Amino acid sequence: MTEVPPFPQNRTCPYEPPTGYRHFRNKRSATEARLYDGRSAWVVSDHSLARTLLADGRLSVDRANDAFPIHDARFLDLPRRSVALVGVDDPEHNAQRRMLIKSFSLKRATALRPMIQNMVDRLLDDMIALGDRADLVTTFALPVPSRVICSLLGVPYRDHEFFEEQSRRLLRGPLSADVENARLGLEGYLEELISKKRTQAEGDSLLDELISERLDTGELSVGDLVDLVFILLVAGHETTANMISLAVFTLLTHPLQLAELRENPDLLPAAVEELLRFLSIADGMLRVATQDVEIADTVIRKDDGVVFLTSLVNRDETLYPNPDVLDWHRSTRHHIAFGYGIHQCLGQNLARAEMEIALGALIRRLPGLRLAIPPAEVPFKPGDTLQGLLELPVAW
Repeated sequence: MTEVPPFPQNRTCPYEPPTGYRHFRNKRSATEARLYDGRSAWVVSDHSLARTLLADGRLSVDRANDAFPIHDARFLDLPRRSVALVGVDDPEHNAQRRMLIKSFSLKRATALRPMIQNMVDRLLDDMIALGDRADLVTTFALPVPSRVICSLLGVPYRDHEFFEEQSRRLLRGPLSADVENARLGLEGYLEELISKKRTQAEGDSLLDELISERLDTGELSVGDLVDLVFILLVAGHETTANMISLAVFTLLTHPLQLAELRENPDLLPAAVEELLRFLSIADGMLRVATQDVEIADTVIRKDDGVVFLTSLVNRDETLYPNPDVLDWHRSTRHHIAFGYGIHQCLGQNLARAEMEIALGALIRRLPGLRLAIPPAEVPFKPGDTLQGLLELPVAW
């Protein structure tokens, strides 16, 4: 009998699916995988099936469910608790999302573009002033979304080193104690920030709005508000920072595609969508079945875990011909880089704007941008967290 492959697995190239995931590729039904503790889970790699199941209310994101799949030992000893917005089901999810949707709409993201452009330009000014080499992760890819989400939420950017470090520990551990202490540290910080804002003159940030319209009216408790802002702060900078740095690495290792972007900047929006599809940094979205779900020749039983391998779903050759080729001219409609269904990423409009502006500015202002070390030496993250680069040494 063929051994059941494990999930998660590490990538051997930062923009390619793990080689061990070949077992799951082009499977039109769910396939069994083995989690770190020996428990089985169903893996979905087919695009059509993924969209069907991600829209199925019988698959839950609630991490408080004892059957929710745990994919790494560092999460084993943590208390089972729901996570605001991304880790709760309807109707609670819908109520939380409605509080925030206006602030993350396409209209709002468009209105923020001049501010984002200004931030990007200033960061590049500072980076260039320091010389002709830099680590693009720490000097650019991380500060861009951190500054943007701080401005939107009303979180002081002067505290960015603290919350960026807590976010890193929260997502990558390495121990359960690291994850739990990071959570408690961030919660304490946000509780103090909310308390300060309630005693100050009214501001115009999203946090100020939530305090006046939801907290002070009794609709939300302080704990509820902390949970909401917590996920917005962490997700609002971690995901986009990974996308920017990994997108730059991918461009620098695909010189023909980069040259085409330099010659035709109007391709940038299409390039961002193709990079989202191609990179699929949230590789392995998790769900748990709350009822039996029949799919083709398989039955996902109640309490079974389900894993959506985004990197394979977004390279389904029935929808994307030559899916392993980076192509600015293909149709990228229906990729699930931002998820699908009711939990499709709330911040996708803002993320697209940040990527377009950041990549566009780099391409325009640094025509000699190149890797400062061989591609094989660029360190990247393991498969049990958001995919991305640990460092990106570049020169220009």
